[in-house]
Amino acid sequence: MKITVLSLFPEVFEGIFNSSMIWYAKEQKAVEIEVINFRDFSTNKHKKVDDYAYGGGPGMLLQVEPIYRAIQSISGHDQAYKILLSPQGKTYHQSFAKELACIEHIILICGHYEGFDDRILAFVDEEISIGDYVLTGGEIGAMVIADSVIRLLPGVLASQDTVEDESFYSGMLEYPQYTRPQEFMGLIVPDVLLSGNHADIKKWRIEQSLKRTRERRPDLLQKRDKKD
Repeated sequence: MKITVLSLFPEVFEGIFNSSMIWYAKEQKAVEIEVINFRDFSTNKHKKVDDYAYGGGPGMLLQVEPIYRAIQSISGHDQAYKILLSPQGKTYHQSFAKELACIEHIILICGHYEGFDDRILAFVDEEISIGDYVLTGGEIGAMVIADSVIRLLPGVLASQDTVEDESFYSGMLEYPQYTRPQEFMGLIVPDVLLSGNHADIKKWRIEQSLKRTRERRPDLLQKRDKKD
């Protein structure tokens, strides 16, 4: 897989893209990542990429031309799936991450300032929001999408079971988990996890996953019911 990020602040990606799981994924050749500063594609002598909105209003808007030119510079951009990070987009979720993990090349476009010239939408496939709140720019959203997708790629995590047991993968929250010590300040590990009976453990985990989802995120169960 290849992930291309268009951003005015490429330096903010250095830490997350060069550490932990994403660094390992790059080392294993599971993913190729490039970050492009679309300011480099401005035709303005001062390298400006924003301007005032027609009709007035607060703030500055990103211009369509630098972003279009940046997209055109990317090898294979015609076949790539182009995503604009926007608070007006479809809310991101785990099932979407699974879909993106099957795509060969993703381009993530990070907005900034007050917004963007709406004509940019003519050159992207989808708008995505990571939640109902406002951020300074799309960089954090791009990191979220990249991380959630890369961890699903074959060979990145030690076991496929690790992926499938995680919260949201199956549409429910993950069951409680424990490690040593067996007792800490009166808090003890449930006996069933120490029993060695794998059938009982599996049953307990399913029950706990269902219980936790019902208590904390009943909306997830409603979504499952609708699919069924």
